[in-house]
Amino acid sequence: MLKKLVCSMLLIAALATPVFAQKKEKLMVYTSMKETLIGDLKTAFEKKYPNIAMDYYSAGAGKIMAKIAAERQSGKLVVDVIWTSEVPDFYAMKKEGILQRYESPEAKYVVSPIFDPDFEFIPARLGTLGITYNTTKIKTPPKEWNDLLGPAYKNGFAIANPALSGTSMVSVGMIVNNLGWDFIQKLRANGAKMGQGSGQVVDDTAAGDLVACIGVDYITIDKIKLGAPLGFAYPKEMLVIPSPVAIFKGTPNLSAAQKFVDFLLSVEGQTIIAQNYTLPIRRDVPIVEGVGLVQPEEAVKRAMKIDYLKLMEEKQSIIDKFTAIMQSK
Repeated sequence: MLKKLVCSMLLIAALATPVFAQKKEKLMVYTSMKETLIGDLKTAFEKKYPNIAMDYYSAGAGKIMAKIAAERQSGKLVVDVIWTSEVPDFYAMKKEGILQRYESPEAKYVVSPIFDPDFEFIPARLGTLGITYNTTKIKTPPKEWNDLLGPAYKNGFAIANPALSGTSMVSVGMIVNNLGWDFIQKLRANGAKMGQGSGQVVDDTAAGDLVACIGVDYITIDKIKLGAPLGFAYPKEMLVIPSPVAIFKGTPNLSAAQKFVDFLLSVEGQTIIAQNYTLPIRRDVPIVEGVGLVQPEEAVKRAMKIDYLKLMEEKQSIIDKFTAIMQSK
């Protein structure tokens, strides 16, 4: 009798065991995206895939690459997916052969100035930089890069230090490739300065210490929404920096990583990205209106050209030359 009772109790307990007690898949994402954006994406992703426990590490691209290098050296790679705006890093990782080929079914919708035909990485956001200006000091938004050489910007324009900011480094590379070092020299002759990080130059412009700077889209628009006296305008030739996403080869969480890439490129994922005041990589996802942004296709059409492989090789020399010009008397 006792034996039957114990068996019955064990059977009831087994039947009562909830489905969610099953072991979850894991996913670790390293990203340079802001906390609010990756946090929103994590919430939506885990809601869609409740059997995947996603974690992330958010930091600057330089710190992320250093962390990955240390993990590789130790022989234990923790990261499954990387998503940053440091495009040259993705070409370098591809060259090393450490990225996993994955052609997402969402890839066909991507609009971008760069494309990897081997599908080892794919843009998941179009980061843009424009001219952030203080509306109490600049009344007419700049339309051309040469406008920055005028008296309204004398001694009051800044570009973030390309040694501290990856987006600034790529921006300087694009400007030099399309407008020449002569343009940087002319900016300096008009009193242009080298600021600190990408966020700091926008803060300095909002405070009135600068009249304008090269500003990241979402950083500037976030400040405008909070009431800062700022405007945001794109010159005709735009600074467009895609933010690629890639899966590491050999990850034990390949299925979860692929689902995350699919989600990131999907309408749902791109809508979250667009709502964070930056450009999606899909035509069928609306941008935030009234804050100076343009449609993804227009951004790609107006994007300054850059050879990222060449930029990768010339990175340090570009930083050194830009710094020397900006520190010259």
